[in-house]
Order: sequence, then C-alpha cells, then structure tokens
Amino acid sequence: MELCSLTGLKGRISVPGDKSISHRCIMFGSIADGTTEIRNFLQGADCLATIRCFRALGIDIEEKNSAVIVHGRGLHGLSAPNDILDVGNSGTTTRLLSGILAGQSFGSRLSGDESLNSRPMKRIIEPLTQMGAHITSIPGNGCAPLLIAPGSLRGIHYDSPVASAQVKSCLLLAGLYAEGETSVTEPSLSRNHTELMLREFGADIRTIHALDSTKATASIRPCRELYGQKITVPGDISSAAYFIAAGLIVPDSEILIENVGINPTRAGILKVCEDMGGDITLLNERTEGGEKLADILVKTSRLHGITIEGDIIPTLIDEIPVIAVMAAVAEGRTVIKDAAELKVKETDRIETVTDNLKAMGCNATPTPDGMIVNGGSLKGASIHTLLDHRIAMAFSIAALVAEGKTKILDSKCVDVSYPTFYDTFEQLL
Repeated sequence: MELCSLTGLKGRISVPGDKSISHRCIMFGSIADGTTEIRNFLQGADCLATIRCFRALGIDIEEKNSAVIVHGRGLHGLSAPNDILDVGNSGTTTRLLSGILAGQSFGSRLSGDESLNSRPMKRIIEPLTQMGAHITSIPGNGCAPLLIAPGSLRGIHYDSPVASAQVKSCLLLAGLYAEGETSVTEPSLSRNHTELMLREFGADIRTIHALDSTKATASIRPCRELYGQKITVPGDISSAAYFIAAGLIVPDSEILIENVGINPTRAGILKVCEDMGGDITLLNERTEGGEKLADILVKTSRLHGITIEGDIIPTLIDEIPVIAVMAAVAEGRTVIKDAAELKVKETDRIETVTDNLKAMGCNATPTPDGMIVNGGSLKGASIHTLLDHRIAMAFSIAALVAEGKTKILDSKCVDVSYPTFYDTFEQLL
C-alpha cells in the first residue's frame, strides 16, 4: 500500500464492532443456554479464529440477516475437539479460551501462528495451575502450543502483577467451573468488558475498587447457567483511534465517527488527545448493554507534547502506536512511560514504533518501558509492519502528513482487526 500527504478529510463514518467485545460475545454465547444474537460483529481474522475454535468444540454458529447467531449449549455443553484448536494470531482467543477449557471434562490443545506461539502464556499458566488446572506449554518455554488436560478447579485469590484484561478474564472464566469464589486483584483496573458482559449473561460477578489505591478486584462465583442475549457490538475505539488521529493532524479536517464504545477502561486516548490540545467533542452519549457509547466529532488541531504514564496506560495500550504518530507531528516532546506491556504484543511495539518513526525522520528514542518522541515533520519511508496490524494502520495515518510517498509493507495484516480500514479512507476524501 502506497500513501501520500493530503488535506481536508471530511465526512461521517462508522468503524467495525469492538474486537474485545466481539470475542466475548462468541465465547459467552457458546457456554450460555439458548441463542445469542450478535449484531455489528467484527469480521476480523482474530474474531473469526474464536468462531473457528468454538465450532470445533461443537457449537453451531451461523450468519443470518446480518447477525451472527450462536446456539449455546450451556456451561457443560462443549465437546472434545477432533484436532488442535487453531487460534491464529489471536492472544485474546488463546488466553480466554484456556480459562474455559481448564474446566472441561476433556483434553485439548491450542496453537497459533509463529507470532502467537512466541507470546508469553506463563501469565495464565501459573494462576490456572494454582486453581488446579492441568495446563502445559508443549515446547516448555511458557508459550503455545498449550496442552490442557481435565482438572478439578478450585477458586483462588490472585494478585496479578500486571493490569491485563486477558489474564483477569481467563481466571474469571475458569472461575465459572471452580469450587468456591475466584477473585483477581489488579494494580489498576484493566478493560472490564468481561465483567460487564458476564453480568448481562447472568453470572454472579462483582468488582470492588480499593479506597486507598488504584487497585481493583473482580470476583466471580460459579453459577448453574448463563442465558443467551441479544447484543449490538459498539464500534471499536481502537479502530476509531486512527481516524481520531487523522482528524486531528491532517489540515482542514472534520470527521464524525458514529456509535463508538467509550468504556472508561478503554477510552484513555480521548483524554490524551484532549491533553495534547485536540478538538474532540462527544455527542449522543448513551449506555447500551452496560457499555457506554457516543459519536465522536474531531477537528484539526494544533497538538503539543505531554507525558503519558501511570494508570491511564492500560486504557490505551493498543493505541500507543497511533499516539506516537500524533506525538511525532506535535510541538515539543512526548514521553510515554509504564508501557512495558508493548514488548509482548504482536511485535515489540516499543522497538517497531520507534524504528519506523526514525525511518520517517522523527527523533524517537525507545526506553525500557516506553518511548520519547520529539515532534517535528515527517518524510515518506518504507514502513516495516512485521505483520502487526496496529503498526500498519498507525503509520498509514503518519503517511497522510509526511512529505513524499510512504509504502506500508504487508499492509494486508490490517485484516486482523479492521479488514475495511483502507476503504474507510475513501469515504473521507
């Protein structure tokens, strides 16, 4: 994909359904009694991997009248797969599904592509083992492929060293099959889609915030059954982030992004953009199915550098690549701290982001837990995505304000989360 600078992005757009919520709709619908009807489901490669896995576990999932229909078989209705469960490139599928499979009466194996099989799984293996699960890294390096044998689970209290929705969700799902209460305390609250949605499905789940710190504890008790739901997935704020950035940095632009999920555990990018001087207005705010939504109006703005650190990081971890792009054309210096989690994403995003910014002429420095980006102007370059969808999309935005042409290598990787990403641009030209 080749892109060049332009001006005047204007129009009204919508973005695909939230990736995190789409995953969970399939998973929770599969282990619920009755039918779950999902609208605005994200047809990205990661979410399709979740569908593929649950079909292999005996769940009937169909597309009908623009909806995905999951015919749930209850908490104990899954059946043993005939082959290895292929999770593709999806860490969410791997970690959340492991929690469900740990409580089944049959064994299973999960494996993904080369990138997925190099990402850390000890963060779920260790606490699941404490619960009585029999889960093993087949290569012995703490990574997938994973072997999960039947086990008798017991509830535990787990102090998570990281604020990770995937770790928390894995243990809460295992807790549905455990004896007694399972609770997870995080250093700060990570995205809470699992808690909100499981409550809608009928689970006995609650979250308590510490009075004297940023810690939050989510607890769940086993229940007899979950109940199928009708769900409209809100637009993914992680996908909207690219067009928020484009609207702010491309001259003479005004973009309205409709029906975007603004869950506070996910919407840190809105605060960062405002702190950088961005002109952002939330319209038509509302709550549907426990999730907050709004239309987001964005106008070209003069941005300045800031420091991004602390509790806000878990609320915008996936948006840091595009935030770094905004920082590259803002006035002054932007410092990003407390984001070491970037190292274990689809790529080491600290390295990948700073390397590509440098290629575009930006003064960017990696640090052990983030990066320092000095604002200025950008020039066109060849962008090495390393098949990371968020790198491809973030630097497609950088290309819009760079002098000369920019080539996004392996741009097809956007299909993981936003297959129509480049088509959406056409609506704004």
